[in-house]
Amino acid sequence: MDSLKELYKKGNGPSSSHTMGPQKAAKAFMERTPEAARYRATLFGSLAATGKGHLTDWIIEQTLGTDRTEIVWKPEVVRPFHSNGMIFKALDAQETVLDSWEVYSVGGGTIAEADSPTRGTKTLYPHSTLSAITAYCKENNLELWQYAEEQEGPELWPFLEDIWRAMQDAVERGLKRTGVLPGELHYPRKASTFFKKARTQSGPLRSTGKTFAYALAVAEENASGGRVVTAPTCGSAGLIPAVLRSMQESYDLGEMEILHALAVGGLIGNVVKTNASISGAEVGCQGEIGTACAMAGGMAAYLFGGSLMQIDYAAEMSLEHHLGMTCDPVGGYVQVPCIERNAVSAIRAINAAEYVLFTDGEHRISFDQVVQTMAETGRDLKCGYRETSLAGLARLGIRKS
Repeated sequence: MDSLKELYKKGNGPSSSHTMGPQKAAKAFMERTPEAARYRATLFGSLAATGKGHLTDWIIEQTLGTDRTEIVWKPEVVRPFHSNGMIFKALDAQETVLDSWEVYSVGGGTIAEADSPTRGTKTLYPHSTLSAITAYCKENNLELWQYAEEQEGPELWPFLEDIWRAMQDAVERGLKRTGVLPGELHYPRKASTFFKKARTQSGPLRSTGKTFAYALAVAEENASGGRVVTAPTCGSAGLIPAVLRSMQESYDLGEMEILHALAVGGLIGNVVKTNASISGAEVGCQGEIGTACAMAGGMAAYLFGGSLMQIDYAAEMSLEHHLGMTCDPVGGYVQVPCIERNAVSAIRAINAAEYVLFTDGEHRISFDQVVQTMAETGRDLKCGYRETSLAGLARLGIRKS
């Protein structure tokens, strides 16, 4: 498994696969072709099908130069390696091709060349499954966050501190903004209203309302192209900040507890990224919201004082109940149903952790097994249900709300 620094990334929304990945690829290609007069970027499959709503063309043009970049859309062509394919070409003044590069945005802002066996990742951790990590921790009397520190070194904590600060900043910005989000949906921002209503409540409803508001705040920031943290993707960026901030307020948690929880959740997300996928274009929304919920469920179980088995159980339950979730954004925008899913699944993560605390942690299906099932389910999903806006809710069309 790769470093947690390759899972949690700061960047601008609305999509880690459709904006952050293509931006990274465009920058790399421009650096290796400084002599180019013009560029041509051909987008394939899901990257082309929802690219306009996801601002893929805009980010590539901004990176390479608006006046010298041509975008070619080929949504009907799906490359074998991954649905989010790109071919960049550098041209001279006479339109002669100087260089060409085939590259893929494989989820979470990571890019990889065709047939890359590691999908753009590197090997840092000696274990690649949660079962193996848990067994190692039991044998060496370690908590999961201690295992992460052992592999990453003490510099992990300043990194996660910066990540947590960026998450909180996104919450704060989102809570203050009103109006409608960019795009043809004219979708209204709701975080501010939810937060105001939550403050008037008492008991569990107050905490639930604030969790909703925090998730909406970040998801709306992401949808407007604001700066968020991939957790594990931009489309699911609101879930973890909402759970952690809500729990911090409810249980008076210290900052190091939050950072430890981020390490625990990062391990869970990395297991999914390594053994399945966090790309909605490849496995549907189960790979994005489902993985985020698993990460948050494991974090919450840890913060509740759960055992290693209970953390596994919470993560497993959180992902299990998202199996088969489709990625069918209306109009290609990361708004409907994406924003609401962040809020609802944040509560589901907390509920999963609460549930497992009433058990001894024993469960029939392991987290690793449900990850494998998620990968198989994703492969079985029809193309229209994997971030192409060709089926499901996306077929309802653009409606103002």
